[in-house]
Amino acid sequence: MSFKTEINRRRTFGIISHPDAGKTTLTEKLLLFGGAIQEAGAVKSNKIKKGATSDFMEIERQRGISVATSVLAFEYNGIKINILDTPGHKDFAEDTFRTLTAVDSVIVVIDVAKGVEEQTEKLVEVCRMRNIPMIVFINKLDREGKDAFDLLDEVEQKLGLKVTPLSFPIGMGYEFKGIYNIWEKNVNLFRGDSKQHVNDTIEISDLNSEELDHLVGDKAAQTLREEIELVEGIYPEFNKDNYLNGDLQPVFFGSALNNFGVRELLDCFIEIAPKPRPKQSEERLVKPEEEKFTGFVFKIHANMDPNHRNRLAFIKIVSGEFKRNTPYLHVRHNKKLKFSSPNAFFAEKKEIVDISYPGDIVGLQDTGNFKIGDTLTEGEIINYKGVPSFSPEHFRYINNADPMKAKQLYKGIDQLMDEGVAQLFTLDYNGRKVIGTVGALQYEVIQYRLEHEYGAKCTYENLNVHKACWVETDNEKSDEYKDFLRVKQRYLARDKQNQLVFLADSMFSLQMTQQKYPSITFHMTSEFK
Repeated sequence: MSFKTEINRRRTFGIISHPDAGKTTLTEKLLLFGGAIQEAGAVKSNKIKKGATSDFMEIERQRGISVATSVLAFEYNGIKINILDTPGHKDFAEDTFRTLTAVDSVIVVIDVAKGVEEQTEKLVEVCRMRNIPMIVFINKLDREGKDAFDLLDEVEQKLGLKVTPLSFPIGMGYEFKGIYNIWEKNVNLFRGDSKQHVNDTIEISDLNSEELDHLVGDKAAQTLREEIELVEGIYPEFNKDNYLNGDLQPVFFGSALNNFGVRELLDCFIEIAPKPRPKQSEERLVKPEEEKFTGFVFKIHANMDPNHRNRLAFIKIVSGEFKRNTPYLHVRHNKKLKFSSPNAFFAEKKEIVDISYPGDIVGLQDTGNFKIGDTLTEGEIINYKGVPSFSPEHFRYINNADPMKAKQLYKGIDQLMDEGVAQLFTLDYNGRKVIGTVGALQYEVIQYRLEHEYGAKCTYENLNVHKACWVETDNEKSDEYKDFLRVKQRYLARDKQNQLVFLADSMFSLQMTQQKYPSITFHMTSEFK
């Protein structure tokens, strides 16, 4: 196949939602269609020994939540699909924001009973800022939930989207009969037993035919006719260009656990979803069709295999072909690196690939060369805009609980911080280490991984800090700046890049400091240069 064909048959997307709306379940069902797994391990009940194929860290199995973004790929109807399954839990939001820089489109999963939840709002806002095309999937229709029209209104108001349904439920919950597929004009009947297998559909081109009454009963058929008439009256017709520009969002209904409505979503997705898109770098816009390879690191995962200390850097390919054993330029270090075993993913199975194309995600063995946001090219100096570090919301001192293992502890902290799990600050006046995270659950993850992957024990101590602000000044020799350093010395720290950070203990003290030292700027994210 030619290079152009390879690009055109790739689709890379992320799945986002509030925890428990069913992202991981949907991911598994999509893999089922791609023939990538033979049976789906139900994610919900933790009694099942198998666990979901896409959650492979021990802590994920215990809690039944996804902690790290996983990368899965499969082929369907000649299209190569790369899925990034993100954690929904807000404590891991940063990982999810990073993942969004690497996807071309997004599927938003919404729970029919709970409607739009806060985490969904935050993530969708990030997608809207970047104009990422979105498809909405309303999940769990086999349970009692909100009325379809109310849900569509809620999605429009709370998420600020403009929607048009491409499938519509016939009944709901206990009376759930099936789905009418507006996109392909057919009816898909629901039989609550076939959870693991794929259902058959019945073509109905004319909603007024009597066949519909036989299939779902008179009452349901009548309601459906009225509802579809309403849908056609209220919502705009689907227009592919509007969808690709992020101005129109198609909506599908279904039940991922029962594998229902998933095929419709997938068929429509491969038809309308965007091919790999150009990406803006600080120097210029890079198009996927370019001959020369460029790509960037959006995630680093340490110790994917507990028996070997290894790190994988996940790279999204933006342009050109990535070939095995070819030297590429690491822009930040300005040195050439060669990779003998680039990995392509399928949950726990990794395969070594010789050539990867734009849109693909490749895992590279890393010995500590990469940081999140690094760029690899064939020689041109290109920097893709990284993902900023957000100001953490929780702060704790980290202490070594086992003096014999100090070396392991520091090595562990160092590697986990490179992975972007949390941020490390070192206090200026006594050199104590402070860990800042976006969510409290991350402290547990860090403690757990230090013990199991590095054999080091740590304890935490609370620290009263409201926000961490990155400090910037035009004149480091000014008296005002020196006075700031003297007065606030107890609150100053350095981050991993050795940038100066001010740890404000309350909103009030931050405002007072800003008024007192007008020439100094305080930034909420680390990317202000």
